[in-house]
Amino acid sequence: MEKNVDACVPGLCARVVVNEGDKVAKGQEVAVINCMKTEISVMSEWDGIVTKVLSKEWDELEVGTPMVVLEVPNGG
Repeated sequence: MEKNVDACVPGLCARVVVNEGDKVAKGQEVAVINCMKTEISVMSEWDGIVTKVLSKEWDELEVGTPMVVLEVPNGG
């Protein structure tokens, strides 16, 4: 089952720290958002494999904007 890792705050995508095909664990940092000159880590809520990276550096993000898509075993 696919799950999105979404932006948790509005801001600019500072960087995505995973690539397609990477395995990620619940609680692992997958991206960083620059919000009012503060860097906020975006953490995965699930164990899974990155199938798509939707955000890139300097993308404008709103709360809930999908950043990374994970393939999650057993629906998460």
